[in-house]
Amino acid sequence: MSHNIGEKMNNSIDFWRDKFLSYLEIEKNRSPLTSRNYNLYLKRFIRFLEQELGHSPTLQDIQIENIRKFRLFLSRKKNHKGNFLKKITQAYHLIALRSFLRWLIKNDLKVLAPEKIELPKTETRSLKFLTLEQVERLLNQPTISNIIGLRDRAILETLFSTGLRVSELVSLNRDQINFKSGELGVIGKGGRPRLVFLSKRARYWLERYFVSRNEKYSPCFIRYSGKKEEITNPESLRLTPRSIQRMIEKYSRRAGIPIKVTPHVLRHSFATDLLFSGADLRSVQELLGHKNIATTQVYTHVTNKHLREIHQKFHSGNK
Repeated sequence: MSHNIGEKMNNSIDFWRDKFLSYLEIEKNRSPLTSRNYNLYLKRFIRFLEQELGHSPTLQDIQIENIRKFRLFLSRKKNHKGNFLKKITQAYHLIALRSFLRWLIKNDLKVLAPEKIELPKTETRSLKFLTLEQVERLLNQPTISNIIGLRDRAILETLFSTGLRVSELVSLNRDQINFKSGELGVIGKGGRPRLVFLSKRARYWLERYFVSRNEKYSPCFIRYSGKKEEITNPESLRLTPRSIQRMIEKYSRRAGIPIKVTPHVLRHSFATDLLFSGADLRSVQELLGHKNIATTQVYTHVTNKHLREIHQKFHSGNK
């Protein structure tokens, strides 16, 4: 992205933030959610500077001392529920600011070096996943004598079979699924396409669900509550990520699973199931749609622990 001299003379942070967000959306193909979050974090920093300095902040106001004060502000800030911001959320603000500064430097603007902003140490989040026994209990919770139960069973089976992100799942259309080959193509984070695979069981429940539907609406998974008048826009029936989340929480409580189960926990369960069964990390990376192998390597901590337990249990030297 090139900028003319007139633009270069404009040193308003707000002005350059808008340019940066356009760059993320158009050139980096970042998801709307990522752009929205970056906008939120940068806006919060700009509004903080306004309060602190008493004027519209410029690029030259991005100084270590002001960032130090901003960090203190974040550590004392409460969210809409009245809780203090989590350490990881505080870190996201600084990550967004560092990305913004890197982009400004790339565009020949003289600003603070991003590496001067240290990120706070965050607690290592433990990877939550279900055992196979817990997965089976969860999958068997929906009442399959009605259309909603069939739909929910098909959703749970699809999530565990494919490792899809919930955003990828809700955007699925019926014509994306090839029942003959058990494959479907999805567009993941950053617009990256990948192929995922349905197990025989997931295929079976999806087919049962589709056969029981008496309409030909395009979305794979639709709601059956709400207004019943004639539907002019089938898209309005498409399930949302939040509705999937609530459904999974309901069934996990019913199954007596002691951890909070989310769609992402099922994604973790998909990955650990493959690795425990001997799949290599590179293949799991491809199936999950991770851009970098480093993202997938978080699972090795889990599998290493599992292998240690196997060694302790079965190696004759431990008896």
